Amino acid sequence: MREMYSGKAKTVYDNGDEVIIEFRDDITAFDSVKQSSIKGKGFYNAQTSAKLFEFLERNGVRTHYLGMEDDARMKAEKVEIIPLEVIVRNIAAGSITRNYPIKGGTIFENPVVIFDLKDDKYHDPMVNEDIVEILGLATWDELKEMREKSLRINSLLREFFEEKKIKLVDFKLEFGRHRDGIILADEISCDTCRFWNEMDESLDKDLYRFDKGDVLAGYKKVYKLLKG
Repeated sequence: MREMYSGKAKTVYDNGDEVIIEFRDDITAFDSVKQSSIKGKGFYNAQTSAKLFEFLERNGVRTHYLGMEDDARMKAEKVEIIPLEVIVRNIAAGSITRNYPIKGGTIFENPVVIFDLKDDKYHDPMVNEDIVEILGLATWDELKEMREKSLRINSLLREFFEEKKIKLVDFKLEFGRHRDGIILADEISCDTCRFWNEMDESLDKDLYRFDKGDVLAGYKKVYKLLKG
C-alpha cells in the first residue's frame, strides 16, 4: 500500500478503492511540543473509534467507516477532507476557559459549536464563515450542514455516554466530501474527545496533556465501557 498521509498519531494508506488508517501509539500535545509513545494506545483509539462509528451508523449518521483491517487499522472510504475542525462543547473546559471569561465546569444550556482551521502552522485558530469563504475551504451551505450533523452526533453521543456514566465534555469532528455528500471522517476517540467520570476526573488525552494520571488506564476504561 502507498502511504498517503502521516499525521501526529495516524498514518493513512491508499488501498485501491479505500484507505487503511493505522492508529499508532504516538501521542502529542500543545502542537507537538510534548510528544511520547504509549504502547497499546493505538489499539484503544482504533477500537473506540470503530465502536462509535458503528453506533452512529446504526443511528443514521453516514461515516467513512468500512470495518477493521486488524486491531489497530481501520478500513475507510476515500473522502476529500475539509480542513476544518468542528468543536462541540457541552461543558466548559480547555481553551474556551483560557480565551473567554467562562468558568471551567460551566454546563452550557445549548451546545457551543466552533469551527477551527486545521493547520498546526497557525495553531488551529477559530474561524467564522467569512474567513472560511475567503480561504475557499467550504461554502456556507457546507458549514451549515457540518454544524447540523455535529449537533445530531452530539445528541446521540451524549445520551449514549450518559447511560455509561460518562460525561461528554467536548469533542472534535472532521468531515469529508464524498459522492454521497458530506460524511463524518477521521476518528472519535480519547484523543479527540474530553470524557469525565462521575467525579469529573479525566478519561482522555488531558491525562497526558496535564500529567493527571495513567493515560492508558483512562483510554482502556472508555474502551471497556463501550465494549460492554
